[in-house]
Amino acid sequence: MQWAKYVFWISFSVIFYNYVGYAIITLVFNKLKKKSNQPHQEEYYPSVSFIVAAYNEEECIEKKIQNCFSLIYPSTLLEFIFITDGSTDKTPLLVAKYPQINLLHEANRSGKSAAINRAVEYAKNDILIFNDANTFLNSDAILKLTRHYKDDKIGGVSGEKKVLQLKENQHQTTNNEGLYWKYESFLKQIDSDFYSVVGAAGELFSVRKKLYEPVQPNVILDDFVISMQVAQKGYRILYEKNACASELPSASITDEQKRKVRIAAGGFQAIVMLKSMFRFWKHPRLFFLYFSHRVLRWAASPFCLILVFFSNLVLSFIAISWAWDVLFIIQLLFYFIALFASLFLPKRIGFKPAKFIYYFVFMNVSVLMGFIRFLRGSQSAVWDKVKRVNAS
Repeated sequence: MQWAKYVFWISFSVIFYNYVGYAIITLVFNKLKKKSNQPHQEEYYPSVSFIVAAYNEEECIEKKIQNCFSLIYPSTLLEFIFITDGSTDKTPLLVAKYPQINLLHEANRSGKSAAINRAVEYAKNDILIFNDANTFLNSDAILKLTRHYKDDKIGGVSGEKKVLQLKENQHQTTNNEGLYWKYESFLKQIDSDFYSVVGAAGELFSVRKKLYEPVQPNVILDDFVISMQVAQKGYRILYEKNACASELPSASITDEQKRKVRIAAGGFQAIVMLKSMFRFWKHPRLFFLYFSHRVLRWAASPFCLILVFFSNLVLSFIAISWAWDVLFIIQLLFYFIALFASLFLPKRIGFKPAKFIYYFVFMNVSVLMGFIRFLRGSQSAVWDKVKRVNAS
């Protein structure tokens, strides 16, 4: 019985620390931090190469181009590079209509990492901004990102991903993605305030070109690896909440799970690739955030949920205290709510806590599936994009 108690409390502590505890600790340190560590706020105008990797995006690519043209920044300091390798639809032809854009296209498709490497090699300017083709930016997004580069210690700046919420009672299954990103945005902000973001969002992030390292073609999470390689050189990656990349939610929970499983498989791959991060004495603050926010989220918490459940089951059978029975009933109720929500969310269930519980379980199940895919080596770096909700 004693071993079961140890398993339960250690596993529970890992989950609590990962989702709540580390954030509290970081917030406390942020309150004590000196004002001199706050990011730069005045405008700054380095030269920028704005890179968009687009694969079969004919439905939205011209809207994306118009969104790019609406961005406020000196035209003499800004170049647009669209890379459409492997696209089999009209995407390259549509981009080619605009002489203001540098189009890179090859018939062969080698994956996003290879495409980004090629685009960076072509880029001429000091700051690289990466942006997804199916996201749309606020007009001053570039200004918000570049102002931080006046500080030589800043190696990259990540923007904020926003998942657009649709009309009430529509696509509530995938609208929960927006709830998750509000939580993630909060964590990114406190990470940035403490020291550095640990993994930029691929929808919108930037780095100094001189710090960019070519990404291996088999890398799944190119955005995460690129930003962490910069951070490992001793530079901070800041979070800029006022530079927003907005996108629609996934069209279905199946599409969303496809994306989450891929991210999880890429997360395990990244942990192996970035094993040098575990030399915590080199960058202790970065390691603290990386381990607390990322490693535990991918490599520990989902498995600890399983250990908490089964150790509690053992204790409820053999322990004298009724408290273990109560805890197990709470867990059963928690997972029953998740199951209930998975069955009735498409039927417009309006109970928000149920949707939150469902999405929490959904995310952790997706991580476990991603772990299996990682072990099998079956997750390709060449990605078939998920379908997004049609807002019209």
